[in-house]
Amino acid sequence: MARSRSSTNQFRYLQLSYYLKRPKRLALLLFSFVVVTFVVWDRQTLAREHEVEISKLNEELSQLQNQLKNYLGDASEDIHFSEPTKKNLVADDPIDIERRDKVKEAMLHAWTSYERYAWGQDELQPQTKNGIDSFGGLGATIVDSLDTLYIMGLDDQFQKAKEWVAKSLDFNKDYEASVFETTIRVAGGLLSAYDLSEDKVFLEKAKEIVDRLLPAWDSPSGIPYNRINLAHGNPHNPSWTGRNSILADSGTEQLEFIALSQRTGDSKYQQKAENVITQLQKTFPSDGLLPIYINPDTGGSSYSAITFGAMGDSFYEYLIKAWIQGNKTESVKHYREMWETSMQGLVSLVRKTTPSSFSYICEKNGDSLSHKMDELACFVPGMLALGSFGYDSENSEKFLSLAKELAWTCYNFYQSTPTKLAGENYYFHDGQDMNVGTSWNILRPETVESLMYLWRFTGNKTYQEWGWNIFQAFEKNSRIDSGYVGLKDVNTGVKDNTMQSFFLAETLKYLYLLFSPPSFISFDEWVFNTEAHPLRIVPRHHQRETIR
Repeated sequence: MARSRSSTNQFRYLQLSYYLKRPKRLALLLFSFVVVTFVVWDRQTLAREHEVEISKLNEELSQLQNQLKNYLGDASEDIHFSEPTKKNLVADDPIDIERRDKVKEAMLHAWTSYERYAWGQDELQPQTKNGIDSFGGLGATIVDSLDTLYIMGLDDQFQKAKEWVAKSLDFNKDYEASVFETTIRVAGGLLSAYDLSEDKVFLEKAKEIVDRLLPAWDSPSGIPYNRINLAHGNPHNPSWTGRNSILADSGTEQLEFIALSQRTGDSKYQQKAENVITQLQKTFPSDGLLPIYINPDTGGSSYSAITFGAMGDSFYEYLIKAWIQGNKTESVKHYREMWETSMQGLVSLVRKTTPSSFSYICEKNGDSLSHKMDELACFVPGMLALGSFGYDSENSEKFLSLAKELAWTCYNFYQSTPTKLAGENYYFHDGQDMNVGTSWNILRPETVESLMYLWRFTGNKTYQEWGWNIFQAFEKNSRIDSGYVGLKDVNTGVKDNTMQSFFLAETLKYLYLLFSPPSFISFDEWVFNTEAHPLRIVPRHHQRETIR
């Protein structure tokens, strides 16, 4: 009897009358039913949406694979990619691919012209179809172009250049070399080629040329003299500087010398270069702005102009880049601190034009400002973008915003002339925005350099469009059958007779990278010297040494 009643009690929960007498339980039952139904329906919907999303992704992947196959052609099955292409090649925007190919073709035209008319000499004179030894006969165009050839996958050309370096590059020249230019072009080009290819011939040659330059640092203060005879030594400064050393020339060897010490295990190069920063730090001004002349005997600044253009520029660039090269560790913190101080000084030099409010960087002489800005100073937007991400959010936005404003000004240096190519410098007057000062254009890279940095950091394709417009202006005005030339006057378009080595080393490389995926020669793995030679970032374990 008890069992029968128990069974009845169990089945009563299935009878409607039970719930009609108990409305609260009926409401609970209905609520439970709705919740369960919703959960089941939602899971089914999510599953269907997931399937649709997976389908879309598969379709997109298939399209990208087809684009890549079309781009590579029939050789896509067995084509060999040299490093770093193998690691970083991804399918990207077809327009970027097309533009990158155009830049590569321009490089091939420049290189083939040099190879035909000036092989082994420093630079090509395209109009007269001959070479000139503007750097003492070190094959500057070859060495400066090594990494560009490698990065663009021009393997045959790279191999021929490597053979010339191995067999013909001779530094025993009775020539008064610029320590700065030889470091950034020759040592920097060789170190970059080594980092990319891992071929030791480049490292050996880099060590050889730096060893010839090293006596330049044997001054009373350790501030280097800026010229040296490659065969005989005898470092000195030119008379036109009052025998002073130049700021940019003295503070733009740190990346190359630190890299050479890291790769050879010989600390002397790093010690010489970092001692310069130690000396400058002793009298570093509160606004971080150093005059362009330094006394090599005392290490103190001599009364002279302050500028982010010629003779000042790359000192500031190397402060932030040495911090990055050092993995932003405690041992290189002083570089970052000095750079941030200098950027506050830079802000104090920024003014705006009327009527268009273009931001520009003044030069300073004593207490007076000169409303002049070199195109060389157009590296600043890229430098600010590079350094902005080490700040807190407020300052990061502030300096990135300034970078964008200055980039817009630099782009208009180009757009404001009939040829759409920038002059060497500009003057600013109330109500006139900007006027060309020195009107030549020598194929400089600084503006496209900054556009590449800003595009990578912001993802804004506007910077790619600006770069493409500049490239087209070079193609229209500077390209001739036997290479590329600068302009004597950006207003008339009259051509000069020099294809600068940095056009191949920097201008075309930055344009190529502007249309390449950001993962290609990633900023996480590489830092560029001031001649656009990428140096691999390696761990830096030791603390800052005390150098005497």
